[in-house]
Amino acid sequence: GASGVLLQSLQLLEDMLARGVVPVVPAQGSAGASGDLAPLAHMTAVMLGVGEAFTPGGRRPAPEALAAAGLQPIELQPKEGLAFLNGTQFSTANALAGLFEAEILFRSALVTGALSTDAARGSDAPFDARIHRLRRHRGQIEAADALRALMAGSAIRESHRTGDERVQDPYCLRCQPQVMGAALDVLRSAAAILETEANGVSDNPLIFPADGESLSGGNFHAEPVAFAADMIALAICEIGSLAERRIAMLVDPALSGLPAFLTPNPGLNSGFMIPQVTSAALVSENKQRAYPASVDSIPTSANQEDHVSMAAHGARRLLPMAENAVAVIAIELLAAAQGCDFHAPLRSSEALEAVRVVLRSEVPTLQDDRYLQPDIKAAIDLIRGEAVIEAAGPSRLPAIG
Repeated sequence: GASGVLLQSLQLLEDMLARGVVPVVPAQGSAGASGDLAPLAHMTAVMLGVGEAFTPGGRRPAPEALAAAGLQPIELQPKEGLAFLNGTQFSTANALAGLFEAEILFRSALVTGALSTDAARGSDAPFDARIHRLRRHRGQIEAADALRALMAGSAIRESHRTGDERVQDPYCLRCQPQVMGAALDVLRSAAAILETEANGVSDNPLIFPADGESLSGGNFHAEPVAFAADMIALAICEIGSLAERRIAMLVDPALSGLPAFLTPNPGLNSGFMIPQVTSAALVSENKQRAYPASVDSIPTSANQEDHVSMAAHGARRLLPMAENAVAVIAIELLAAAQGCDFHAPLRSSEALEAVRVVLRSEVPTLQDDRYLQPDIKAAIDLIRGEAVIEAAGPSRLPAIG
């Protein structure tokens, strides 16, 4: 191959993973330029019998972990050390992990956004396909299609199709296709970049056996991965930001027409006041984390490596950002379902009612104030486990792939 690695060395790495021997790799330490040197050195060290590994029996020194799995450490041959260390695999893997979480977040947020629209007696007219075909953005068209499909047949929507004195909905409802569609397009672009990177060669120098040559280049520079990670971060941030605005709209009677803070018994009860504050705090945290990592270069290695990508840092922040955003979507799920409860006996669409049934099997309607942490955790688990997506119907929701 182009990296000049022995097959038995690759076989050991494959056998380690198959037998549950996972190297302990610190999250910090890579600037994403001469490959992910420090993290990948920790991975490779375990193959030599150095360092530590996670095993089915717990965290153990590398020699013990290998022996327990029936494996022997190896001695690297010329070029192999560079081959295992001098790539972008750490950054790419972390970015892909963030991308997978972002897809669940995106699809779930379409569902909660549709539910919030119904709860606020919002209009589905802005989701009309003709509007979005004129602008031509694929993501926007598909997001609008999904919102229409999710709301189709809602009795709540039909109840105010005529005679509604409101002229237009706030942007957090009306512009969902534009914002969510842009996020979808960006996530797809990032996915294409990461797929290319994961299947490419980011080593240096590279071996060309057919030509009898070894060439030094710069494929170790992780700028494509850094850009992709920044794109994913922006999408995660905006998905959560739009959802938080919908939560704020739902708890405000002047905007939603619902009881203040979604409590049926105001006065002594604060309802969803503090969950909205929590969502605002999480969104603000994500805004700080969304600053592009790729523009924050710093020279290393006595200025030989005078421009770096910071891809590893950019990728590592994605899972914490997704965790924050999922919590925001979970709060919206609770708030939107509560808002729809006030419209009884009118029902929402088949898809959204199925989502409410799944939620209500875990979380009852909020009558009087109670300890809400278990409710939020239950909603988070439903989203992360993709139960919300399954209930709404995955075929209604666009995917990144």
